[in-house]
Amino acid sequence: MSTIIEHVPPAADDVAPAPLSARLRSGTRTQHETAESQGFITQLMRGELDRDAYADFLAQHHAIYVALEDSGEKLRAAGVDSGIVLDELVRVPSLEADLEFLFGREWRTAIDVLPETLEYAARLRELDSWLGGWVAHAYTRYLGDLSGGQAIRALVQRHYGLGEEGVSFYHFAAIPKPKVFKDTYREKLDALPFSSDEVDAVVAEAQRAFELNTAMFRALGTRH
Repeated sequence: MSTIIEHVPPAADDVAPAPLSARLRSGTRTQHETAESQGFITQLMRGELDRDAYADFLAQHHAIYVALEDSGEKLRAAGVDSGIVLDELVRVPSLEADLEFLFGREWRTAIDVLPETLEYAARLRELDSWLGGWVAHAYTRYLGDLSGGQAIRALVQRHYGLGEEGVSFYHFAAIPKPKVFKDTYREKLDALPFSSDEVDAVVAEAQRAFELNTAMFRALGTRH
């Protein structure tokens, strides 16, 4: 007589938690869609603004990436970055080359950083001792640059008469295969030694990152 073994699904407590990269993706979907739908960014991508608006867009990003990368370097110098602060992703030199092309050599005195951008940058500087918070912002920024940022690059070149100069922000010379890099980066995220509570905090901070980005886009929309 055969024995029928009933399959009993695992209890909720026994189900493996979703990896951090998946939690970040699902947990920020609403905020991501809100940021992408802002009038300024949609108009910029449709070619309805001008090169000055694009230059201003990059100027705001410079302030953000200086703060992000300064905090990342402090985490790495302290030996607490868990290998997630990567030189291949650094954007500040590329942004500065773009700003010099668009504004001229005196670009530092020509740009006008918005209050909303300063608030965003201030938050990033507060994360120089909290890896989880820094990771939340690095995820939203760098993976976005490697994904949708490539489409933005092509649209900006087409609409605003730019060649390779002025769009180097979106060119990752040290990453010849973005998809492979992104997959590896997500694996690094998933391997970070965060507790369940800290994962929740990281997701909440990523949501905040998108909200800060949205506020910056709205302010740019008011200006342009």
